[in-house]
Amino acid sequence: MVISISDFDKVDIRVGKIIDAKDFPNANKPAYQLTIDFGSEIGTKHSSAQITTLYTSDELVGKQILAVVNFPPRQIANFFSEVLVLGLKQDDGSVVLLEPEREVRLGVKVS
Repeated sequence: MVISISDFDKVDIRVGKIIDAKDFPNANKPAYQLTIDFGSEIGTKHSSAQITTLYTSDELVGKQILAVVNFPPRQIANFFSEVLVLGLKQDDGSVVLLEPEREVRLGVKVS
């Protein structure tokens, strides 16, 4: 499927910093509940992420990540996931997070 650049421009991908990560025992698959700071323009958002195979909650805090911030919220069990954290799904099902290769200002848009 080919999309146009105007289609891609509709997807708002921003840099955020994980400020809290907790186990999510009510999720169907192992996941964390993340609190992510996207800076003053977007603020703090929450996300559920199935990234428990490669990451501990402690090592996630302080990590900059990329996330889609303009999808509608999605209810997962008793939690509303407001952004989609981006990662690369490997053959074994584990997910490697997409993150900037150096520290950048929170809320910067991918272009």
